[in-house]
Amino acid sequence: MTKTDELNGRYDVAVIGGGAAGLSGALMLGRSRRSVLVIDSGAPRNAPAAGIHGLLGYDGMPPAEYLRRGTEDVLRYGGTVTPGEVVEIARDDTGFAVTLADGRSTRARRILLATGLVDELPDVEGLAERWGRDLVHCPYCHGWEVRDRAIAVLATGPMAFHTTLLWRQLSDRVVLLRNGIDFPAEQLAQLAARGVRIAEGRAQSVVTADDAITGVAMVDGRVVPCEVVAVGSRMVARGGEILSSLGLTLTEHPSGMGSHLATEAGGRTDAPGVWAAGNITDLSAQVGAAAAAGAMAGAQINADLAMEEAAEAVGAQAKAG
Repeated sequence: MTKTDELNGRYDVAVIGGGAAGLSGALMLGRSRRSVLVIDSGAPRNAPAAGIHGLLGYDGMPPAEYLRRGTEDVLRYGGTVTPGEVVEIARDDTGFAVTLADGRSTRARRILLATGLVDELPDVEGLAERWGRDLVHCPYCHGWEVRDRAIAVLATGPMAFHTTLLWRQLSDRVVLLRNGIDFPAEQLAQLAARGVRIAEGRAQSVVTADDAITGVAMVDGRVVPCEVVAVGSRMVARGGEILSSLGLTLTEHPSGMGSHLATEAGGRTDAPGVWAAGNITDLSAQVGAAAAAGAMAGAQINADLAMEEAAEAVGAQAKAG
């Protein structure tokens, strides 16, 4: 099969989101001979990145190539992958009606939400334009690539203390831009002992030259020199309107890093027949963890369908007898 705009009238499972989690879940379902549809809006979070890092066997692979291979895997087992944006999922007695923005629609017995998240950056002029280049957010995703460079950590909350220590592991030229955030004296002493400089004041804009960061301009006019800016974005799970149509709501993550959809360990949500996997439920999951969660959710959905089919078979047999 190939990617298509044509949809069947009904699938065992509709997967909303074609990233690592969604494709992995669809792969598990396809290998279990389930009819599965993946609907993807084509806006992966890691699209600006040059490569995926920390994923065994795929380290350095461009994100688009990883998704292309994953899509081919799903198609090989009979899955359907289509571009589109889901605007509504309505429940009825026989499952779910899925409606896309372009007017197409289909039905599914189960739903796997894998819509991912969006990163909300601080309101600092020029910051967003450097995203995925010399503006980084994760020392495990990007740290090796910026090792030994001058890194300015832009604080957005108390967690900046912990991430600054992680960036210090990768470079001995690290400065923490407090940006109005208060830190306990003990933490500041620990950072100083590790050779991290502390810059007071609030950040105003990113300074660049020859398409590269050279510093961060502060509100008071100072410029803190650096080559890389590290910032902890606020991460917000996608799919608010879809979640509302299913009776689900986002909640604040206990860490304060953003909002997510809480689920059980296997991805089951509070809405019957609906699972979720990947960054929509685990904000800090890298590609490998998201793929693993998708695979687990796919297996759980297949098991749930198998139990339903067994019960239906028993009922039909009793009725016939």
